Amino acid sequence: MKPMGSIPAEFQGEGPLIIAGKPAEAWIAQAGDTPLFVYDFAIVSARIARFRAAMPAGLDLHYAIKANPFAPLLAAIAPLVDGLDVASKGEMALALATKPGAAISFAGPGKRDDEIEAAIAAGVTLNLESEGEARRALAAGERLGVTPRLAVRVNPEIELRGSGMKMGGRASPFGIDADRAAALAKLVVAAGADWRGFHIFAGSQALDPRAIIETQAETLALAARLAEQVGVTPPLVNLGGGFGIPYFPGEAPLDIEMIGAALGESMTSRLAALKDARFAIELGRWLVGEAGVYLTRVIDRKESRGETFLVVDGGLHHQLAASGNFGTVVKRNYPIAVATAATQGETETVSVVGCLCTPLDRLADRVALPVARPGDVIAIFMAGAYGLSASPAAFLGHPLPAEILAGAADSPNAILTS
Repeated sequence: MKPMGSIPAEFQGEGPLIIAGKPAEAWIAQAGDTPLFVYDFAIVSARIARFRAAMPAGLDLHYAIKANPFAPLLAAIAPLVDGLDVASKGEMALALATKPGAAISFAGPGKRDDEIEAAIAAGVTLNLESEGEARRALAAGERLGVTPRLAVRVNPEIELRGSGMKMGGRASPFGIDADRAAALAKLVVAAGADWRGFHIFAGSQALDPRAIIETQAETLALAARLAEQVGVTPPLVNLGGGFGIPYFPGEAPLDIEMIGAALGESMTSRLAALKDARFAIELGRWLVGEAGVYLTRVIDRKESRGETFLVVDGGLHHQLAASGNFGTVVKRNYPIAVATAATQGETETVSVVGCLCTPLDRLADRVALPVARPGDVIAIFMAGAYGLSASPAAFLGHPLPAEILAGAADSPNAILTS
C-alpha cells in the first residue's frame, strides 16, 4: 500500500462526499453523467479573502488564468482580483471578456506578431521576454499608431528554494537575464512606450514560507537595483507567485500569514528607487487548486496477479497531473476517495486506472480505499488547477467531461459540457 495526500479540509467528513452542500451524485445528475469537474467557488473566494487579510495593504493580487481558464470560474474571480495574467491570445480573449486591457498582462516566450498586435490594440501589458520581442512590439505599436504598454520580464539570478518548478538562477527561455534587464527597460522608455515595470518570477509550487520570504526579499532588492540603473521608478513590480498547495503525503499547507508579515516589513523598508512603485503577486493554483474535485465512475473491477484494479470512465486525458505525468519525477498519489461511501468501514488496497489504452493511465497506485464496486464514484481532489486544460483531452477521442462551477453568486452551478 502507498500513502496519499490529505483530502482538503472543506471536503472531509464521515459520510458520502459533499461538495458545496450537495452530494457528489447530485452534481453528477445535474451534469448528466461522469466524468466531471466540480469547482466550489466558496473555497476560491475564501482564499482570496485570506490573501487580502494576510498581505500588506496596497499589494495587488493577479490571477494567472493558466491554472484554470474555465470561463464561468474566471468571470467569478475577475471582480475579486486586481489583474489577470495570460499566456496566449486565446487566454487574452477570455480575460478581456471580464476585465479591461489595462488590468491584463501577457507573458510567454513565443508571442507571434498577431498576438503582440492584438495585445497592444487592446491595451494589454506585454511582459517582454527578449530584446527581439521588444523590437517587434515597438514596431507593432508604430504600425498601429498605439503606444504599447511594455514591462520587462526579468530572469533573476535567484531561484525559489524547494519550488516544484524553478524559473530563475539558470539559463532560461523566460525573461531577460538580470544583467541586461535595465538596458532593455531604458530602450523601452527612450522609445516612448508606456513602460509598466518589471515582472520577476523565480519559481512555483513552494510550501516553505521561509524560502518564499527569502526570495521575495531578494526580488525586491533586485528590482531596486534595476530601477536605479534605469533611472525611472517602475510603475509596477510583479513579484511572481510560487505559493504551493499540499498535494502529497507529508506536505503541509503554506503559512501565508508569515509570508505577508515579512513582505510588509520588506515593502516598508524598501529602497528609495521603489518608493512610488506598486507591487503585485501573481497566483494560480493556490487560489483554485483545492477547490476542484474530479468525479469519475467505476465501470469495472478486476483482479490481476493478486492486485485489484478499479477501472473508471475518466483518466489522464482529463487529469494528467494526478496520473503523475505532468511535472513530477516520482509518481505519488493525489488525495482520492470513494465519493459514494462512508469514510469508516472496510477498506482494501486498490489501484484506480482510467479508460485509456496506455499503462500511464493510473490515477492512484495501490491506495487504501473503502470497498468499491462498478457504479460507485471515485473523487480525485486538488483538481481545480492544471486539470482539464493541462491534459491531452483529444487523446484517443473520448468525450470531454462536464465542468460545473458551484456557488458563484452571478453564475450558480454553471455547467459546460462537451
